[in-house]
Amino acid sequence: MQTSPTIAVIAAVLSLSACAGAPKFSQQSLPEAVQVPAGHRVAMETVGAGEITYECKAKKDAADQFEWAFIGPDAVLSDRSGKAVGKYFGPPATWQSNDGSKVTATQLAVAPAGAGNIPYQLVKANPSIGSGEMFGISHIQRVSTKGGVAPAAACTAANAGSRQKVQYQADYIFWKAA
Repeated sequence: MQTSPTIAVIAAVLSLSACAGAPKFSQQSLPEAVQVPAGHRVAMETVGAGEITYECKAKKDAADQFEWAFIGPDAVLSDRSGKAVGKYFGPPATWQSNDGSKVTATQLAVAPAGAGNIPYQLVKANPSIGSGEMFGISHIQRVSTKGGVAPAAACTAANAGSRQKVQYQADYIFWKAA
């Protein structure tokens, strides 16, 4: 049995309509501190996967005590289909699209994300460099975090200066003014 061209077109339109109705990111389940203020819309959703580097250092106000200090991230940003669309690195914390545009940001808030996971985070983006995907980004949320916390290994005077990389994954949601 052959399908008429009209029926095929209608089926294709209905299929696309169903995709358009697919649920978009909702921040309602997030702690209020890391929710983006009203008047903004999601511009891009990505999954960042990579590593965070920590260094064993003397504590600022206690030179005889040591702790793992955050050095910076190095992650690939992929869209929801798994295609690499950019990278996240630092310092300073920088989100860069494959088109070359990029933003840095200032942290506004964090909220716990469960044991063993780096916290949720809300940052306010600085003006973008370049006019591509990152142009006009106002806020970035880090949510759905997995891993990334400081190493469990001892940090003492004996291993001061050593660095360790910890694997992590997080969703980065990019927002623009509505």
